[in-house]
Amino acid sequence: MDTGNWSRVTEFIILGFPQLRGIQIYLFLLLLLIYLTTILGNLLIFLVVFLDSKLHTPMYQFVSILSLLELGYTAATIPKMLSNLLSERKAISFSGCLLQIYFFHSLGATECYLLTAMAYDRYLAICRPLHYPTLMTSARCVRIAACCWLGGLAGPVVEISLVSRLPFCGPNHIHHIFCDFPPVLSLACTDTSINVFVDFVINSCKILATFLLILSSYMLILRSVLRVPSAEGKKKAFSTCASHLTVVVIFYGSILFMYVRLKKSYSLDYDRALAVVYSVLTPFLNPFIYSLRNKELKEAVRRQLRRTGAPR
Repeated sequence: MDTGNWSRVTEFIILGFPQLRGIQIYLFLLLLLIYLTTILGNLLIFLVVFLDSKLHTPMYQFVSILSLLELGYTAATIPKMLSNLLSERKAISFSGCLLQIYFFHSLGATECYLLTAMAYDRYLAICRPLHYPTLMTSARCVRIAACCWLGGLAGPVVEISLVSRLPFCGPNHIHHIFCDFPPVLSLACTDTSINVFVDFVINSCKILATFLLILSSYMLILRSVLRVPSAEGKKKAFSTCASHLTVVVIFYGSILFMYVRLKKSYSLDYDRALAVVYSVLTPFLNPFIYSLRNKELKEAVRRQLRRTGAPR
């Protein structure tokens, strides 16, 4: 491939929401409020689980690790989005763009694996309660979480390597709210069908496989719960899964439509709307979903507030 006559693109311009240019200061304030709430909410859950010995169980350890993960996941994109809302020239370097894609996708993959591990934990707790204490110890929980992180961090390496070798010689305007594979591939000066296919295969294996494992876990859980004779027992079993299942539906409901497809992009507004859901709203809602629906976690928060002397 001869690229001798092509001037290599050294930076990209992230357009964001150009049709909302007149209200960008209000978008900035809204996004800043959401981001600060996301940080405080997830940090609170992580610290409460860490400090409260009554929550030192695998289920809450997974929840605290998920909260820690959300802090990094949002840090990969939202600070740059905030900066772009206040800046006239919304530029990001080529290497900076690739780094943003890497961290966003590696942490997103880690979340897929972690949500799958949490579904497995709920399966063991409900379907094999007598063996649960020996099958899911705190040490095993930490090992599983470590494997999720390692698998996630290794996930996008092949895709990033392929994108870094593509020639970018013409337009450098990214029609998205942050750097991501589909909008960046659309700017390459060569055929990217191999990249799109590789992305499809990797995302299908990563997203569909974990989603099907989670679905299988909940089918087994449902079958086990339906055998419980008392209504109170059924309600208690379902309540332990409700928060996790809600997060799964929101998270997978958006990323399945965004990444498991054999096209570079759908409509620009479609891609932007989905990106807002899985990159901003899901991490923002997670603390509320887990705290509002979990009595033990709410009690632990109250205990920590009493210890610090803060008003309840």
